[in-house]
Amino acid sequence: MESRLYKKYIDEVRPALVEKRKYKNIHQVPKMEKIVINMGVSASLEKSAVDDAAKDLTAITGRKPVIAKARKSVANFKLRQHQPCACFVTLRRDAMYEFFDRLVATALPRIRDFRGISPRKFDGRGNYSLGISDQTIFPEIDLDKIKRQQGMDITIVTSAPTNDEARDLLKLMGMPFAEK
Repeated sequence: MESRLYKKYIDEVRPALVEKRKYKNIHQVPKMEKIVINMGVSASLEKSAVDDAAKDLTAITGRKPVIAKARKSVANFKLRQHQPCACFVTLRRDAMYEFFDRLVATALPRIRDFRGISPRKFDGRGNYSLGISDQTIFPEIDLDKIKRQQGMDITIVTSAPTNDEARDLLKLMGMPFAEK
């Protein structure tokens, strides 16, 4: 089953980008390739902190996260080698479009005093990174079962070669960028 946002991309966004940017080939039109959601966990917390973050990430994305372990010991961070320190999920195709739809339509408007996200967080190659300070903006999270506030990084990887093309793509897909 195709997601609602993918149909919108095919029917509305792609023709609008072709008309605006005058692409000669349909394969030149930028598209979203993947979304990576990352939750870093402080090593000084108890051992269940990574498991709690993984449960939250599973509830938000519907996919089991990969537990990342430290490669080196860092004494200043109280981090030992091979100690779990983060979890992440990579979403592609239908799962990516479903998550993006929930992020834009449901989660971001639930942020207190939300006036749009910064349009300056592109990396120079058409990818957009967004930091969220609290996982409770997602409706899948049960507020009574939360032990600690946990932030996350969301990176949207596009096939656009420049930031302007990626900004046009994300704006047409419904990303609420703040106006100057």
